[in-house]
Formats: sequence, C-alpha cells, structure tokens
Amino acid sequence: MKHTILTLSFLCFCFLVQAQTYTGRVTDEKGAPLPYATVYLLQDPSIGTATNADGIFTLQTGVSLQSQVIVSFLGYEKQELTLEYFADTTLKTVRLKEHPLALEETVVSAKASKQKNKRKEMSQLLYKVYNQMQYDFLEEIYEARIVSDVRMDADNQPWGMEQMIARAVSIPKIGYEGRDSVQIAGEVCKRFIDSNIRSRADSMYADTKMTVNMRAAAGDIDSGAVVHQGLWALGNIRYDFEKLMGDVRHWTVSNENEGETVLTHTEKHNYMGILKIDFRRHFIVDSDTYSVHSFSEEAEVQVSIPFGYKVKGVYLDMLNLLNMDNERIEKYRIRRASTKVNLNTIYKRENGYLYPQEKNLKADALITSTKKADIPLKIRATQRAVSIKTDNVKPMTEKEMKKRVKRTIVEIY
Repeated sequence: MKHTILTLSFLCFCFLVQAQTYTGRVTDEKGAPLPYATVYLLQDPSIGTATNADGIFTLQTGVSLQSQVIVSFLGYEKQELTLEYFADTTLKTVRLKEHPLALEETVVSAKASKQKNKRKEMSQLLYKVYNQMQYDFLEEIYEARIVSDVRMDADNQPWGMEQMIARAVSIPKIGYEGRDSVQIAGEVCKRFIDSNIRSRADSMYADTKMTVNMRAAAGDIDSGAVVHQGLWALGNIRYDFEKLMGDVRHWTVSNENEGETVLTHTEKHNYMGILKIDFRRHFIVDSDTYSVHSFSEEAEVQVSIPFGYKVKGVYLDMLNLLNMDNERIEKYRIRRASTKVNLNTIYKRENGYLYPQEKNLKADALITSTKKADIPLKIRATQRAVSIKTDNVKPMTEKEMKKRVKRTIVEIY
C-alpha cells in the first residue's frame, strides 16, 4: 500500500510539472503583428521563443503559472506578464507601446542653437565627469548573464533572428588600447528563420563557392558567438571619454532636460569626397553628481566610387543572398554605399557601481549600383543583462571560450 501511494504521488507530480503549451500574439498599439518579438522567462531566459510573421508565438514549459514572462521588441516598451495570462484557451494579445530607441528623445535637446562651449568651463565639466567615472565603474572583473537578440531584414523581408543566452565576463582595461576585455561563452542559442527564405537560400546556394567558404570559416571560429561578444563590447565609454576629453573644441553641452546634462562630441572626416564619416557621441549624465545615465553613439558613413566597383565571385553571391528579388543578379558595379548606425547603452547602479543594463543597436545600409539598383539591409540588436555577479569571478579559460554553442534552428512560418 505504501509503495502504491508513493507511485501514485510520483505520477501525479510528473503530471503536474509536465510541459504545457502556451500561445499568444504580439502586436503594436494599432494591432499590426510584430514578427521576431522575443518571449522568454525572466527566471530562466533559456526558456523562450520568438513570434512568427503573424506575431504569434508558442511557448512550452512546466514552470509555475506565476512565473514572469518578458515580451520585448526593439523600439517598443517591454512588458512583464505572468505565465497565467496565456493559460486561457483564448489567444491572448500583448500590445507593445512604441518607444524610441533609448536616448533618442534625450539627445534631441542638444540642438546647435542651444549648445554652448566656453573652453575653460567645458574642460572643467569634462574633468568632473571623468573623475566621477573612476568611482562609478568597478575596476575588478565581473560577470553578466545576458540575453542577446540579433535580427536582420533584407529587401524589406525579415530574414531571421538569432537569440543567445550567454555569460559575458568583463576584465577592466586589459584589452586593446586600455579598453575592457570582454569574454563570452554561449549557453543556449536559437535561430529563428523564415521557412520560405531559408528553403530559397538553400536551393540557390547549395553548391556555390560561397557556401563552401562559409562552411570552412565556420569550422575555424564560432562566428555567431563573436557577433554577440562584439556587440556587448561596443560602447566602452571610459576609454572613449578619456581619449576625447582633451579635444575640448569639438564638445558641446545642453542641459535642458531636468536633472540631466547631455555632453556631445562631434568628429567628422572627409577623404577626397570618396569617403565621408560623421561620428557623434552623446554622454547623458546627472547634472548634480556627474554620473553617467546612458550613452549614445551615432555614425554615418558614405562611400562614393566615381566609376563604380565591380563585384564578382563570392561577394556577388553574398549580394544575391541579400537581394531576395525574383531575378538573380549577374553583374553588379557598386557606385555608392551608405550606412547609419546608432548604438545605445543604458546603465544601472548595483551595489554602488554602474553596469550596462541594456544595449541596443540599429544599423541601416543601402548599396547602389551604377544602374541605380538598390539593395537595402537592416540590422537590429538588443542585449539585456538579467543578472550581475562580482564575487568569485575568474577569467574564462581558452577551452570555455572556444566551446561551440549548440544552435537550434526554428523555422517561423
């Protein structure tokens, strides 16, 4: 009898904790679906999924109905709901409120007509901010567990998204030119790919030289992990600020926002009209304490080639991969190329120090040929730190960093 009760209890327990299926729909405020919105558990980001082209997602888990679910999409305010919200048989909709990329509203206040630059006052202000950075940023190794999403569109069609849950270890000022060194080890990785685009790309490039070369390169390095690592390493404000603070004449300041001051450094280069580069770095700091709240970096690059550059071989294959038109491009001569990149970092204070809480990146590129054939490309990326660890953190071993991350391919129909 005792064994029977134990067996029945065990079976009941297994029944209760078995994975349940939850579905929902993610849209904007007007009801338009948001494809590739991410949905994951706050307590365990490795349990998650993404919405399909209709904004619908399916999530399987056996955790408590009171578990917190994060629904997010770049450019929209994230929502935090309980799993119980999606337990109903009725398809529940989550409407995300549009929100500009972090800092865009703040940086608008730094208009040229309201900027000021008195060299002595500017130099003193920059020194105060730099001095505060020495107290705000931990000079010891720390680890962040991050959720990193990278999405790509080509020819206004969603290509796909890769989500990686990873450990990121930051080692202060031992990297290139005094930058913080960033190590990353992926734990879970999923690739969400539009099924039609995937089958089309597979059939078009099954036997091409590009596929062979890409497979060979993939065998040498985990390129996906490198992308996520590179994004988390971007925006090292201490290094940038220290390097730029001596260039006083290219700094401007605006403090129209209540309690905040926007420090902007502008850098422009023009190489014989062929290559034009425009950098703008915005440091948003507390007007009283001089602590950094957030950081925004903008870059615009324009390339103009007088007689065009003939694209051939593997590079032509890559252009065809991006150009998902009905007709294959046989000849292409690049005449112009332009790129706009916006990188934002939001900081959070924890245990007296500032750590990156969120990073987001928006990149738009346009390639134009001599025949005015345009190929647009969009990349969107978000990275969030779900936890910070400072005790007993050690640099990663070479084995940890070289371990390839297993990827799960999820086709979105």
